[in-house]
Amino acid sequence: MGTEGPRTDRLGLLMEQFDQARERAEVRLRGLGDEEFLWEPVPGCWSLRRREAAVTPRAYGPGAWVLDLGAPDIPANEYAEIGRQVASGMTVEEIAADWSVSVARVEEVLAHTGEPEPDATPVTTIAWRLAHLHSSFAGQWEWTFGARREPRLLIDFTPSASLALDRFWSTLDRWRESVGAVTEEQLDTVGFSQYPYGSDPHDPYVSVVWGSNLELVHHMAEIALLRDLWRVRGELGR
Repeated sequence: MGTEGPRTDRLGLLMEQFDQARERAEVRLRGLGDEEFLWEPVPGCWSLRRREAAVTPRAYGPGAWVLDLGAPDIPANEYAEIGRQVASGMTVEEIAADWSVSVARVEEVLAHTGEPEPDATPVTTIAWRLAHLHSSFAGQWEWTFGARREPRLLIDFTPSASLALDRFWSTLDRWRESVGAVTEEQLDTVGFSQYPYGSDPHDPYVSVVWGSNLELVHHMAEIALLRDLWRVRGELGR
């Protein structure tokens, strides 16, 4: 073990945060089986489904299995994100394109005051959360270090928990290797990532890396909760 102590530079802190989040995720995901992977705790969940059985209008994926995605809208719990996108320099037109909604809908959100409406975001399965994360990390790598192919056609989704995890860890390894080698100048470069879903093209790359870490942490926390609910599902009457 080295004696230099922990890094305190910006990239070092972000990579240490990522490494610890991944380590905890791997521990929490040990023993994940296919039935639990696709378990729907309530009716109307978003999940992975065979293409012919898709129930959401924008489900996507290049193969036989697709990831649920509903009709375009901006849910109430994302209103603050719209404000951040405006602050980052995105135009109303760009935000509308990002969310696949009308300019009028974005303007409606920006004019919203008071308490947000009840959140109608659907409950999702472990499979959905993991596939969403996988798609996001693969897309951000592709649009920063790769050939900038269509992000939603990069991942061949699978109902096999073990195969999905193997592929996911491999994608994280590639992301970690590439991001861990960026320079200080690249960290400060606005638009170093051109990932088209979100504000990456308007943000310094250090903010993009921080946001990717946050995605990993919060979605893995949700997956951990779903694992806990699966373990006690009999006591819940499910």
